[in-house]
Amino acid sequence: MGYNMAKNLRAKIPETDTLIIRDVNEENMSRFVKEAKEIARSSGAADGASEVLVAQTARELAEKSSVIITSLPGPQHVKDVYHSILRDGDLPTLEEERLFIDTSTIDPASSKEIANAIQTTSQGRFVDAPVSGGVVGARAGTLCFMFGATSQTGQLLDRVRSVLLMMGKKAWHMGAPGAGVSGKLANNYILAINNIATAEAMNLGMRWGLDPKALTELVNSSTGRCWPMEVNNPVPGVVETAPASRGYEGGFGVSLMNKDLRLAITAAEESQTPLALADTAQKVYNAVEEEHRGKDFSVVYKWLKEHSQ
Repeated sequence: MGYNMAKNLRAKIPETDTLIIRDVNEENMSRFVKEAKEIARSSGAADGASEVLVAQTARELAEKSSVIITSLPGPQHVKDVYHSILRDGDLPTLEEERLFIDTSTIDPASSKEIANAIQTTSQGRFVDAPVSGGVVGARAGTLCFMFGATSQTGQLLDRVRSVLLMMGKKAWHMGAPGAGVSGKLANNYILAINNIATAEAMNLGMRWGLDPKALTELVNSSTGRCWPMEVNNPVPGVVETAPASRGYEGGFGVSLMNKDLRLAITAAEESQTPLALADTAQKVYNAVEEEHRGKDFSVVYKWLKEHSQ
């Protein structure tokens, strides 16, 4: 995700700006810099235009940047990175106030904790801006962002949108800090349930003798239409571009779906909100993750078939 988002940033930021990257995977950073140089050379860009530099630490990156964008797997990773940025005292003053944008999907409590740490130390503004659209959307620059930020000044919101829209096609301001991740978890709770329902319906229909493509066309024209059926169909060969048609490789990993479901359940418990289907869905994803770790989350369908014999 982050790699492709950074590629879009590099292509769309002003030529006078510098993109600084940091990743725990040194090979990924080297590949990114090499690709950036090749693109610049082929486009005939002037030397130094849209330069890409590599930072050795997150702190170094933050010291040199007016906008810091993070994309990390889970809450603890995000906390660790921001702690490493803030623990050594004040960052150097810049002409423009620093803007920290976290695009990770984490729990609202952790996101608010980080926002508060940045605010109380006067190091800049923090925005939670998780994404929807997956790796395909990140590569195409068509991601949808939902972000939480103080709305006291329209200038801040405009600045946030201008950054996000270099990586995506939509950016919704959901409310105060924490509102972005809250919106994302609500969306992904629906996604987790719909994915199971789609897998069950396809398995059921095929066991009744229905043609999977005909069933998919019917559902996509009816009230059962949903993203797991239309775009990420779990039956191999029904949608050629779906992960199911390439051995469930790529896409949105079942471990990440299970992580987001856990975060949604935890947040629901903290707000004392009942979730009727959560426990059943959690059992399904726990079992599927154990047997098919590393596969796209539509592999739930394959798991159902294996247990329907």
